Amino acid sequence: MSAGTGRRRSTGRPLSHAASRPVPAGTRSGAGSRPDARRPGRRTPRAPARPAAARRPLFTGRAVVFVGLLLLLSLTLAGPVRQWLDGRAEIARLAAESTAYDERIAELQAELERQADPAWTAREARERLAYVLPGDRLVVVVDGEAAEGDAGTLPDAVDAAPRPWYEELLGSVADADGEDG
Repeated sequence: MSAGTGRRRSTGRPLSHAASRPVPAGTRSGAGSRPDARRPGRRTPRAPARPAAARRPLFTGRAVVFVGLLLLLSLTLAGPVRQWLDGRAEIARLAAESTAYDERIAELQAELERQADPAWTAREARERLAYVLPGDRLVVVVDGEAAEGDAGTLPDAVDAAPRPWYEELLGSVADADGEDG
């Protein structure tokens, strides 16, 4: 077969090798789609194969700069972030303190309302200060013995315990001078 002979189209012209392949979408024609290495008489030099020992370095310049920028950014943001966290903790502490003060205020308000009651005041005067109403009888227990008397007074108790010598001396001098004591 000669160069022009072979399969023919229905028009009678010979088919070219490029026309028998499908043309990829987006290309202008099939003429430029053949790789240069397949053209006769033209060879492209191949890149030499890398030896296994010659690898890329672990850290490239870009990676070092990126890590440096990340460190700079973290150091720049560390202060404001710490202040923000401290502020949040302070707000939480103040809120808890405010709640405690609110509870204390409610307790004191309840105590004021209770103290405004005249019956409570009279009861506290009787219990704490030993006050009695007119006509009531006061009974005070001293050392396990009952002592009776008018309101606010106690009967004269007999001193069973001896006084120290210096009190006896001062008492006798006061009696000699005519003083009551």
